[in-house]
Amino acid sequence: MPLLGFGTWQITGDQAYDAVREALDVGYRHLDTATMYGNEAEVGRAIRDSGVPREDIFVTTKLPPSQVGKERQTIAASLAALDLDRVDLWLIHWPPSSGRQSLAAWQEFRAVRDEGLTRAIGVSNYDTAEIDALVEATGETPAVNQIRWGPALYDARMVADHRDRGVVLEGYSPFKTTNLSDRVLAGIARAHGVTPSQVVLRWHLDHGFVAIPKSATPARIRENFDVFGFSLTEDELRQLDAMAG
Repeated sequence: MPLLGFGTWQITGDQAYDAVREALDVGYRHLDTATMYGNEAEVGRAIRDSGVPREDIFVTTKLPPSQVGKERQTIAASLAALDLDRVDLWLIHWPPSSGRQSLAAWQEFRAVRDEGLTRAIGVSNYDTAEIDALVEATGETPAVNQIRWGPALYDARMVADHRDRGVVLEGYSPFKTTNLSDRVLAGIARAHGVTPSQVVLRWHLDHGFVAIPKSATPARIRENFDVFGFSLTEDELRQLDAMAG
């Protein structure tokens, strides 16, 4: 899974199609969508029209908790909309209202994975205890936990908990969770000749976190991908980690 992905939350219709086409043209090879986003068809059409080989693109979609008990219908609808034989990662979008429902969904996710409809399975917005409950009941560890994340939310214990369990930490809303006018962040950006947003994304990559920035603006889509020409020092990473207070 590429560490830098392209998020599609709140982007629908032609805007979603155009944004995903731009992202693929720029070089993104990781696309993140969800049943509740209502844009899987546009994401799939953009993939088909891009000319990028399907095997080069990592596609994630998600099951809303309201669809627990309808996992097969939901993944079938997602694959039909995306016009794909399988996705690369399927996530439970956030924990259902009860642990029993969460476990039932996880069991269905395992079966869907074993049937080849998704390469990997994971969760989103789960805490450590909720992940442990799934593992204890099934022996199956989620490949990924997608959560709100950024320097201002950095939690060394949470990072260690994910690492110890072999769960990839994937961050969404990297800019909404960060004060982009922060003095330290702005100073690091100036030192590298980049924008604060690019520093935030580089912080994710240098820590080994997956980041999925979202934008419908072509210039921002390009800017967000242009983060491979510099790296942060250990001291800069520590300064940014300290934004969490």
